[in-house]
Amino acid sequence: MLLIKNTIKKQNIMKCKMTGVCDTMNEKLTSLRDLPLLAIRLVLAYGFWNPAMMKWGNIDGIAEWFGSMGYPMPLFNAYAAATTELAGAVLLLIGFGTRLISIPLIMVMLVAIFTVHWAGGFEAGNNGFEIPLYYMIMLFTLLIYGGGNISLNGLIKKFQNR
Repeated sequence: MLLIKNTIKKQNIMKCKMTGVCDTMNEKLTSLRDLPLLAIRLVLAYGFWNPAMMKWGNIDGIAEWFGSMGYPMPLFNAYAAATTELAGAVLLLIGFGTRLISIPLIMVMLVAIFTVHWAGGFEAGNNGFEIPLYYMIMLFTLLIYGGGNISLNGLIKKFQNR
């Protein structure tokens, strides 16, 4: 009986220590919660910048390419995609309107997946949909959580609460 009581006591002490460790770890990690949101925004901003610049540098060629893939209104869609990607890169970089810009960027990624990358399968090395899918997952994360406190929106909110 004494052995059982000592075992239970040791288990309770271990539980308490583990809970304390978990609570401490939770506090430390919670204080860093804005860093992954910043990293996601910066990676996506970089990822959308070059395609946007490429599209704007040859908008007629992009419209022609879109037309060859059967896009309706290819010139309009070329401008829409280029504008969305450029606005997305800038807004994600500064962290302003992150949730709002995530929606049209997700749409651009869906179109890219189904019209350009689907035939290549999953793997990025085969021009598959892997990278646009990762972008969509990151954009969905930003749509749900926002851009975080390390952003222009976070700065504005901080000053509004003063």
